[in-house]
Amino acid sequence: MTLKGKVALVTGSGRGIGKAVSLKLAAEGAEVVLSARTTKEIENVRKEIEQRGGRAISIQADLTKEPELDGLFSAIEKHHGRLDILVNNAGVGYFAPVRSLSLRDFDEMWGLNMRALFLCSQKALPIMEKQQGGCIVNISSLAGKNAFVNGAGYAATKWALMGFSKCLMLEERQYNIRVVTVCPGSVDTSFSPLEADRTNVDRILKPQDVADAVYAALILPDRAMMSEIDLRPTNPR
Repeated sequence: MTLKGKVALVTGSGRGIGKAVSLKLAAEGAEVVLSARTTKEIENVRKEIEQRGGRAISIQADLTKEPELDGLFSAIEKHHGRLDILVNNAGVGYFAPVRSLSLRDFDEMWGLNMRALFLCSQKALPIMEKQQGGCIVNISSLAGKNAFVNGAGYAATKWALMGFSKCLMLEERQYNIRVVTVCPGSVDTSFSPLEADRTNVDRILKPQDVADAVYAALILPDRAMMSEIDLRPTNPR
């Protein structure tokens, strides 16, 4: 399989995992739609892709605001007329004990990590169903399968994401739409709750590792689906 000519939307693509995935997909021939809340970040990624010979457009959008989300998908249909790949990567994490986690932080995590992902998927489905094909990649976390101290709010959103993804996969495979969930462990980004501990920085996952896993799932033949990927460092200690 090849990504040449495929249109891919990557949310939260201004940095970290989203940036790495965008660069990888563009390098493999996809036309990437970059989206994030910060215009400067996605513009920098767009320029980097174009400097490497790839193709990309950037569309600023806050996915927690439905009018902006509607505008994003309208722009994709106007510019490309199709959508082959949706990478739901945008997310946020606040890490604190339940007794002190603020409702504001809790709601923000649910609003972006789950509600926005649901809406993006819902808006992509009619396009992909009409095409009789596509792939939705949800970036989850091993926190969606495991408990850890100070992670209740964040982990709850990722556990919900896992259930959502499994159901969506069963619903949409009849339309030749694949749903892939990628569950990395700690990744060397500013997002990680372990960012202050740099002792094992050479052993933990890098954003490029996640990008390579996404790519591996996308290039399978249409008849095959890698529905869930757990990604861990080989030797973290």
